[in-house]
Order: sequence, then structure tokens, then C-alpha cells
Amino acid sequence: AYKTPRLDQMAAEGIRFTDAHSPSTICSPSRYGLLSGQQVHRTGRRSTAFEGPGGPSYIKEGEMSIADMVKKKGYHTGIFGKWHVARHTAPDGPKFNWPLQRGFDRFYGTIHGAGSFFDPNSLTRDNEQISPVTDSEYKPETYYYTDAISDHAARFITEHEAKRPDDPFFCYVAYTAAHWPMHALPEDIAKYK
Repeated sequence: AYKTPRLDQMAAEGIRFTDAHSPSTICSPSRYGLLSGQQVHRTGRRSTAFEGPGGPSYIKEGEMSIADMVKKKGYHTGIFGKWHVARHTAPDGPKFNWPLQRGFDRFYGTIHGAGSFFDPNSLTRDNEQISPVTDSEYKPETYYYTDAISDHAARFITEHEAKRPDDPFFCYVAYTAAHWPMHALPEDIAKYK
């Protein structure tokens, strides 16, 4: 059996949603609902293709994100991990629905939905696409996306506490695990052989 001590602890001590549901079993429309507060069916998505019958799955013009809403109350906002609600993902393309343009102050993660945990496609810090090789701010001995997301979220909280201790913050963390592809570090795989 897999050991999940932190998940077990959160389940025992955390808040549980007892009446939450999603009419979509697809990740990005569900993420759209979490980030926008809108009904998931507004995306029109019936497949994993971005251009479904109802249009792309992104927070549309005139819709607020949760970050937009909490910033009005003085929150400092950060998002770390998978965004996957942007129509355009190219670094030189439009960024009107990337995290910083949707109310977040800080972003470290991927604009795309899935990819390598060792060299993530569309890895972005704020509005600049980077790679584990070219990133001058984060140089772990071994790059692993799940750890990088955690490290950046923790850094955001630590920096927030140092610079704005009296202000509230909102930190949204969206891991790509468990999501295809399933990549694990060799030492984690060895534990379960």
C-alpha cells in the first residue's frame, strides 16, 4: 500500500467539502470552476481539446478569478503549479489569461496541462517562460516538478510573512501529480518495487 501521511493528516484535520461536485471529469474545466467560481459547463468543453463546441476553457473577458476577488480585500496572491486554463501558451503569444493577468501577484508553474516532471513544457515564472536549465533563481541538485512547486509555494509564504506580515495571502497550489505522465524519482519508485 502507498503511504500518504500528509494526505491522511489533512483528511483527519482539514476542512472537507461534503457537497461539491463537478459535471466534468476533465481537469481544466474543473480548474476553471475553482478559479472563476463559475459553473463548469460554461466552458463548453466535452473533450480535452481546447476548442470544444462551446469555446476554449479559460476565464473569459468580464469574468473575475478568485485572485481578482481576494485582491480587492487586500490579499497578496500566488499560484504555483499547473495553470492549464489559457488559450494561448506560446511565450511570444497573447498572455491576457495567464495568471498575472488574471489577478495573481506571483506565478511559478506550467501554462500547459501536463508534461515531464524533470523538464516541464511551458515552465513559467511570473510571465517569463524558463526551463530548469536556464532558471537562475532555482537550482536544486535534482529538479523534480512536484518538489519545485512545493519549494516555490513555501518561498512565497515565507517572503510574504517577511514583507507583509499584517496582510492576508491566498496561495493556490495545483500539482500535476497524479496526472499523466506519471513520473517519479528513482528512490520513490524503489520503495514500492
